[in-house]
Amino acid sequence: MFRSISPPRRRAARLVAACAAASLAMTALAAAPAEAYASGVRVDLRVLVFSDGSAGVGVITAQMDREGVPYDTVDLNQPGRPALTAGALSDTVSGRPRAKYNGVVLPNEHALPPAELAVLATFEQTFGVRQIDAYTAPTAAVGLTTTWSGVLDGGQLSVTSAGQAAGFGYLNGVLPIDDVDPNVSESYGYLAEPVAGATYTPLVNGASETSGAIIGVYRNGNHDELVITLAMNQYQNVALQLGHGLVTWLTQGVHLGYWRNWFSVHVDDVLLPDARWDTARNCTVGDGCPEIPNPPADIRMTAADVTALEAWQNAQGMKLELAYNAEGSVDAGPTDPLTAKLVADRAQFRWLNHTYSHAYLGCVQDFSTVPWHCATDPVTGQIVYASQAEIKAQFTDNVTWAQSKGITINKAEVVTGEHSGLKTAPQMAVDNPNLAPALAQAAITVLASDASREPAPRSVGAARTVPRHPMNIFYNVATKAEEVDEYNWIYTSVADGGSGICENNPSSTCIEPLDTVTGFDSYIVPIETRIAYGHIIGGSPAPHYVHQSNITEDRIVYPVLDSILATYRAAFTTATPIVVPRMSEVATLQSQQAAWRTAVAARSVEAYLLNGRVTVVNHGSTVAVPITVPANTQVVMLSILGLEILTGPYGAVYGPERSGWTSLSGNGQQLLRLP
Repeated sequence: MFRSISPPRRRAARLVAACAAASLAMTALAAAPAEAYASGVRVDLRVLVFSDGSAGVGVITAQMDREGVPYDTVDLNQPGRPALTAGALSDTVSGRPRAKYNGVVLPNEHALPPAELAVLATFEQTFGVRQIDAYTAPTAAVGLTTTWSGVLDGGQLSVTSAGQAAGFGYLNGVLPIDDVDPNVSESYGYLAEPVAGATYTPLVNGASETSGAIIGVYRNGNHDELVITLAMNQYQNVALQLGHGLVTWLTQGVHLGYWRNWFSVHVDDVLLPDARWDTARNCTVGDGCPEIPNPPADIRMTAADVTALEAWQNAQGMKLELAYNAEGSVDAGPTDPLTAKLVADRAQFRWLNHTYSHAYLGCVQDFSTVPWHCATDPVTGQIVYASQAEIKAQFTDNVTWAQSKGITINKAEVVTGEHSGLKTAPQMAVDNPNLAPALAQAAITVLASDASREPAPRSVGAARTVPRHPMNIFYNVATKAEEVDEYNWIYTSVADGGSGICENNPSSTCIEPLDTVTGFDSYIVPIETRIAYGHIIGGSPAPHYVHQSNITEDRIVYPVLDSILATYRAAFTTATPIVVPRMSEVATLQSQQAAWRTAVAARSVEAYLLNGRVTVVNHGSTVAVPITVPANTQVVMLSILGLEILTGPYGAVYGPERSGWTSLSGNGQQLLRLP
């Protein structure tokens, strides 16, 4: 039996960029996949997954989890697993045949015994349900023969015109394959062509010494199988880019779930100065650096940097979010040019409350030890925390300043300095108990947190956290040389002039020292691009954050952001743009996602397709239901006589589809007419 996890391969044969050429020419029969579920039958919007724990299946289930697509799993490794029967796949409801699933995922084409495969094939043929073989080798059983096999790292794939019409229409056509570590084989695959007489449609091609398909549709008897001959895992960018297309093809574009690519960037400490990294002493001035005469100057934006920011935003069509601290303006005085420029052009920016002075709002810090510890009351021995009144004043004073300048902000959002007030290991095991009441008193419901510490949102009293991804562009640098110098200090060995932190941390790897002139562009920009791009295409709405020091002097954040956006726009069509949500919008989305996961687990929402009409019924408490449908799908109302009245298109356009969140109360329903 063919194993779904390939043994290690030598890197001699690598995929090359030649696949960016036109579609693969097939000598055997090629036909478009069947396009519709059977008529006159009910098809429930739920996917059936047969899992052996392999990475290929994980690619698809991870994508369904990200989008919120309901699915059931059969564990193929379960001892004594009951045999698959027709009754597990279909039955009759209100006198009509019902398919319990609208798509089937298998590890490969022979993952089940022959008798069970026959039951599955009959079900798929009867109801027009599609099947994905998550990773397999080309054989006659899937209508293919191998033209080439080997390591594909660093090469490219091309989506064919048939692929764009069959679910991958959000992609421009050419996709790079990951090559994170040149010393490790990351993706292995088979390029293939159909055997004589096979009906096969290539959706994604590759090329090496020869060309061939790597994802395509095999018309097996009277049902369609999507055959994948590329070994991927759910964390690879190539899999993340293809993931939505796999789900779309499988469900024929009709499923519960919601998909977007989000990317918002916060710029912290606006109006304040940031301390500077001392390249001579490898420390930050005022934070661990011994005092010396004439230390390196603090870093603070200028009016010219505001002009540059506006120009960048206009060129890229994306606004950054300015997390401001009013004390920086007050300290700079009434004639501060930076304040004047920001206030004059205030409508050009998004604004975010970052507290008045960036005060630490957790426990009172005692710096008599390294690292610092929480101060305690000398009488009670209890930890001393920033008071509720102090915390509230940090929130409201910053709002008052903005209002006095005519700056519009959402008063329900806040970013505390260093995300303080929230628990911080190892010093603070719990949140400052005064934080939640201060948030409530200031009517704040959305609070930023650090995704590197707490990746999941949570409640803080009545407020919800929004985790933010820190970008590895340091807060205390303004030039490429400073960034590289600090990067080298953190990530190189003592022998190479670094701190050696990387030698003592099991989760870190030391690197060769970067050149201070070229290292930023050649090494740091590509790494930060890959990481942030993975967040975007991985369906994470969490914002990213940098600091005002990064948009002054060398303005080092712009090359990183430019690279991220260029990478995205090379892969995705203009009809599939990056969505840039506000922090409060992220909080709403994350709450909807959490509530939807609960509803899916409870199976409280029923959804099915019957004769071209989608019916979604909520049998539980009120919940927002995510729905994705083809373009031109219309919302349906029923007249008193039961006649359909089309009231307009459903949801919003994203890529070649329409999708949205529909709030349904108990026993509420949504009807949609497919095109």
